[in-house]
Amino acid sequence: MLKNSVVVGALIFTFVFVALGLFVPEKLGEISSYILFKFIGEYFGWFYMLVAFFFVITCLYVAFSKYGKIRLGKDTDRPEFSTFSWIAMLYSCGLAISLFFWGVAEPVLMYLEPPFGEGGTKESAEIAMQYTFFHWGLHSWGTYAIIGLILAYFQYRKNSPPLINHTLQPILGKRSFGPIGKFINILAIFATISGLSTSLGLGVNQMGAGLEYEYGIANNTTNNIILILILTAMFIASASTGIERGIKWLSNINIIIALTIMIAIFLLGPTRNIIEIIVTSTGDYINNFIGMSFHLEPFLNDYSWQASWDFFYWGWAISFGVFVGLFFARISKGRTIKEFIIGAMLVPTIATMIWYATIGGSALYNIVNLGNTELANRILENMNTALFYFLDLFPASPILILMTFISLVIFFVTSADSSVFVLAMYSEESMEPTNKSKIMWGIVIAGVAIALLLTGGLTPLQTLSAVAGLPFSIVIVAMSISFFKSLREEQAILQSQQEVTKYSEVELKEKSS
Repeated sequence: MLKNSVVVGALIFTFVFVALGLFVPEKLGEISSYILFKFIGEYFGWFYMLVAFFFVITCLYVAFSKYGKIRLGKDTDRPEFSTFSWIAMLYSCGLAISLFFWGVAEPVLMYLEPPFGEGGTKESAEIAMQYTFFHWGLHSWGTYAIIGLILAYFQYRKNSPPLINHTLQPILGKRSFGPIGKFINILAIFATISGLSTSLGLGVNQMGAGLEYEYGIANNTTNNIILILILTAMFIASASTGIERGIKWLSNINIIIALTIMIAIFLLGPTRNIIEIIVTSTGDYINNFIGMSFHLEPFLNDYSWQASWDFFYWGWAISFGVFVGLFFARISKGRTIKEFIIGAMLVPTIATMIWYATIGGSALYNIVNLGNTELANRILENMNTALFYFLDLFPASPILILMTFISLVIFFVTSADSSVFVLAMYSEESMEPTNKSKIMWGIVIAGVAIALLLTGGLTPLQTLSAVAGLPFSIVIVAMSISFFKSLREEQAILQSQQEVTKYSEVELKEKSS
């Protein structure tokens, strides 16, 4: 099952940090927070901003350049999944429960404390929606897309194993298979395990709080552990059935449920205002895109707000994007580069903007226009229950809340089974790993989540995952350079072959005449 030292190294690396989370969670939290808010915030925030923008521009350029027609695979290969199923799986893997957890909370939190100006005003409400689009739009999806595109290109076009170090061969040569390459793969596995374990623990926290709020089921440690075990059994079962069945069908079902919830809120809520929020916030996002992408505070020298939001999101997207990108690559064989970027970056960005404008916009409308300050207070007091209080404001709320619970479970399962599938691919260096590897990784992730849940080490590990985005961002830049080098070499070979063919045809015509 464990075919290489990389997996063993990654497990040791992970267990070291889990041990820190178990025995000294406060110290781990202090260290990770210091690195993010002080070290990165003050010295490398500019780098995070430039790198995130670079990923977006790179994706757009390669999609609409001469390289956009290149197929991820042989020229005769075609996609194995329908466009709807493909995008449903991309979306379920890339966002998961974040749609619900942050859908209400983020716009309201930034309305109360905007990046600039006075909080709690109509102006800050518009700024909040603008920055929500910024955080969940092109920059996040561009990070996932660039990693997925490069991995898919080397896997299907160059017949490389599904490992990050192989994408660096064009610039590192044999060194990509040595200690440097192995360390990169160890970081990739660690990022996947820590990201998924914290997501499992934090997701269970929200589900447990919601079950207590709505149905009176005690939100205690025992019930949370039971919930983790149930979810683990579900995502292991889904991963074991393969992408073509469990993962695909769950993703399809969940997108339909989420769309139904969004449409219900749109129709039952302030419909006209939601439309206006979509239009206004889209305009603000487009109009201020460049400014937000490069915005820093060189004269204020206080990056606490950006470290909590911008820098955290870009670091988390890079770290989380390691497994997301590998899963994107796995399901995208046969697509052209242009199709991939449109489906993996542009379409999800538009869909996410509509979601947040509907959910978050409705929450802001309740606070700003209807004066429901209790919603804001609920978010400040306990974000885990804020979503359910928000849904209680609508007609037919019991049905909406039940559908939300179902969607939360499926969203998590589709994200987790994708992660387990990716980790199993790493273990066996195979695109079709065995169920033994999937079960092993499922158990590891559940064990890590339970251990950290018991000791309060979830949030420090989540912050540490965002910090891990700094070294990995350098790796992705190197991957991009390697990618373009390989593209140019392929184009040169193709052009040379076309010239030889053209010369042969001309020579043949001359002889025949």
